[in-house]
Amino acid sequence: MALSCYQVLLAFGMLVTGSINTISKKAQNDVVVEGLPVNGTATPHSFDHPWFQTVIMFIGETICLFGLCFQRKRERDKYLKEQEQKVIQGDFNTGLPLQQPRIFQIIFAIPTVCDLIGTSLAGIGLLYVDGSVWQMLRGSIIIFAGILSKIFLKRKLRCIHWSGMIVTVLGLVLVGLSSVLKNQKEEDSKAILGIIFILAGQVVSASQMIIEELFLKKRNFQPLQVVGMEGSFGVFFMVCAVLPAMYFIPGPQVGNSYENSIDALYQIYNSPRLLIFCLLYLASIAFYNYFGLAVTKSLTAVHRTLIDALRTIMVWVVDLLIYYLFDKDFGEEFDKTYGLLQVDGFLFLLIGTALYNELVEVQCIPCLRKPSQEMEEITPKNPRHIQDAAKIDETSPLLEET
Repeated sequence: MALSCYQVLLAFGMLVTGSINTISKKAQNDVVVEGLPVNGTATPHSFDHPWFQTVIMFIGETICLFGLCFQRKRERDKYLKEQEQKVIQGDFNTGLPLQQPRIFQIIFAIPTVCDLIGTSLAGIGLLYVDGSVWQMLRGSIIIFAGILSKIFLKRKLRCIHWSGMIVTVLGLVLVGLSSVLKNQKEEDSKAILGIIFILAGQVVSASQMIIEELFLKKRNFQPLQVVGMEGSFGVFFMVCAVLPAMYFIPGPQVGNSYENSIDALYQIYNSPRLLIFCLLYLASIAFYNYFGLAVTKSLTAVHRTLIDALRTIMVWVVDLLIYYLFDKDFGEEFDKTYGLLQVDGFLFLLIGTALYNELVEVQCIPCLRKPSQEMEEITPKNPRHIQDAAKIDETSPLLEET
């Protein structure tokens, strides 16, 4: 399938903004600064506020509503100009008025809940692993998206898709193992807990992607509307229910809270660097979610997953450059003992993704060949059968949607 220039631009935008998203979020966790004073004393500590970071994400999504209003105004101006031209030419049959559905849609609350839970779980996992490991483990979403698309979207998964999932699982095992072994020297290593949180978050995020694809392709909502309304609902849910509840739940943060958002605000106020990271994260969220949903609408949710997997190498390289060339308090150090496991795991993830999306042809294994290739080999000299095979390629939902 050849991509148009517009689709390539969407993919590139998603890749860049997604990388900034991960790097800036991990950089927030690495900042150590004073927060909420307790008994008149403020102790410096890390910015460990994954649920507060989810609020920042939803604010970034809400900003997309401004872009939606601008887009709708441009559509109205274009429509009015066309009607004026018709009147000038003597054509008074202006037809139906411009239809612009209302922005507020209660149905967006469903993917918002998935976004809230999935992002927060993954954010908790990011506290215990490196940014590159976090990004690689997020590649597991292709497994969950494939299984859920088979169940709810009724897609057919052939041997090549299942093979891609199996190879991806092997890659995840290697990446997770490298992270656990790297942190085994610590007395209380939480790498395994972080991996569990990340994988649980990807299950929820895969559900969100399937729901969004249904909304975009069946109901034809605009990407900016989906992102903006999810952000609005998310801010409402977090501010009115989730954060207050987290504040009163006993936990390890300042004030014996599980999530102390007041402490987070104090830390942002006391550190201009942390403020910059938060604003950068907010802006990247706005653009990344728009590009991601636009890719889902223009292509499919699986294409979105593929592009998301490609940013892993960018995140890893940038983190290494930051650590070795700029500031050792940020980025990540390459583990000379178990780093090769992470490299091998990343390669397995790339191969699994390529197999799942049929980016490579495996002609030496019959069950992994495309249906058209198999039919051509069975009846190579029968024009009628070759035409039937071509017809299958053109109409197969599998080839169109995956």
